[in-house]
Amino acid sequence: MKSMEEIKQQKLVWLPVIMGSCLIISAIIGAYAYYSKDSTNSLSVTGSASVEVVSDSAKFTGDFSRIVKISNLKIGYEEMSADLILVRSFLKSQEIDDKNITISTISMNENYNYNNNNYQTEKEYTLKQQVEVFSSDVNKITSLAQQTQNLINKGVVFSTNPVEYYYTKLPELRVSLLSDAIKDAQARASKMAEATGKRIGDLKSAASGVVQVLSANSLEVSDYGTYDTSKINKRVMVTVRAAFGLR
Repeated sequence: MKSMEEIKQQKLVWLPVIMGSCLIISAIIGAYAYYSKDSTNSLSVTGSASVEVVSDSAKFTGDFSRIVKISNLKIGYEEMSADLILVRSFLKSQEIDDKNITISTISMNENYNYNNNNYQTEKEYTLKQQVEVFSSDVNKITSLAQQTQNLINKGVVFSTNPVEYYYTKLPELRVSLLSDAIKDAQARASKMAEATGKRIGDLKSAASGVVQVLSANSLEVSDYGTYDTSKINKRVMVTVRAAFGLR
């Protein structure tokens, strides 16, 4: 049987352990209480702001091509050179400045053709050259895309892509919209706080979302942002996630 002195010594050994555990538990409870108090005394909301803009630049892209057999490859390049002269003449007739024109080199891709016996016929290639026009004259680019039939009438195998419309002042516009989005978030937070009998305090944090460049009246937003280039008239929208203190 243990003596009273041994029991007393054992209690002294365990006393620091017990006190340490109590301190840890108290700290956890205190931290939790502080976290809960902080989380219940803030309100996070999303604010947004948008504005209608008109595209201030446009891009036109198209390409012309020739399909030739390997035995006529030299002739094919000569035909492409003749087509390029017609393309440049067409662009000049549309009053497009040379500085706004980019013309690629000729690309050559092999076509794989087979006869009825599944034997490959004489090698054949597609020669292609791309034309790009970028200008701040949106109406001129729109008109250019509508006149390419004139090239086809002259024997040029010319195909076009839809005109792409851009707004180049987007970075500056985004800054002003962020300010309006925060004001919208503040107004929403104020209304939500009133419903619980509280008022909002200072702004604790704010994080901007992605920029959405939509065609006018469109609602097709994306989590990763979107940039619609199909329409001249656009709507630029930004969102902000903001947290306000409550009192």
